[in-house]
Amino acid sequence: MLAGVGGRRLVGYLLLAVLSVAWGLNWPAMKTALGDVPPWTFRSGCVLGGGLALLAIARMSGHSLKLPAGSLRAMLVLSFFNITVWHLSTAFGVPLLPAGRAAIIAFTMPVWAALLASWFLKERLTWRVLVGLGFGLAGLVVLIGSDLAALHQAPLGAGLLLLAALTWATGTVAVKYYALGVPATVLTGWILLIGGTPIVIGMALVEGVPDVDSYSVSALVGWSYSTFVAMVFCQCTYLKVVTMLPATVAAVGTLAIPVVGVVSSAVLLDEPVGATEAIALTLVVSAMFWVRPK
Repeated sequence: MLAGVGGRRLVGYLLLAVLSVAWGLNWPAMKTALGDVPPWTFRSGCVLGGGLALLAIARMSGHSLKLPAGSLRAMLVLSFFNITVWHLSTAFGVPLLPAGRAAIIAFTMPVWAALLASWFLKERLTWRVLVGLGFGLAGLVVLIGSDLAALHQAPLGAGLLLLAALTWATGTVAVKYYALGVPATVLTGWILLIGGTPIVIGMALVEGVPDVDSYSVSALVGWSYSTFVAMVFCQCTYLKVVTMLPATVAAVGTLAIPVVGVVSSAVLLDEPVGATEAIALTLVVSAMFWVRPK
């Protein structure tokens, strides 16, 4: 039996490993879906489907759907940063860049999360975390180095993915800061619905009623994956991990996700992959070694 803080952290790292694969595969899934599904419609389906599914799961598990008294401000902050801005930024940014490279920019998130956690949560930037962060960023630099010219040609896409990274980092720290103490399924379900409300309104105003019959089967499969795997499983599991590990460590642990995103995009979308990706993977695995639980 695993017990105590050490066992809790080990479970957190095992969950991060699963997330690395599941969330990494979401990048080619998004790219495929957004080839047919308009961005407002795509994200509206994700947040509505994911939020309702999570609250249903929470209710069937016997959890109350009530939120703590006085938590409205916290929920608005969590919803805005983790859901509204992140999902709109990625939905509009991913079609402008190769899916794998979009993931790389979004996963500069640990840098911003480490700085914010140090400031707001008073988490110490230990030498192990700093070394791990350095290895992880080196892996991202290796991956992105050959694409700098392409990013210059698509500055809007790069800017949107950088905005996504900043907002996700803020949302990660906010989860730890507010510590509402509600089950992850309940918390995630509500922030998806609250943060998704502006997105659904945007869809109604900009794109109107979705024409689902016009979407390809591959787009619908990608959309379903983004909704039920990335939203229901991954989003909920990540918020759970943030409660189990220091915010900085949880953020650094996500650095394997863009590597999975690049490799899976190569396999599924024929995006280029080779020795560069192998070097990056080695560096990212090294990063996770340095921030592992002792």
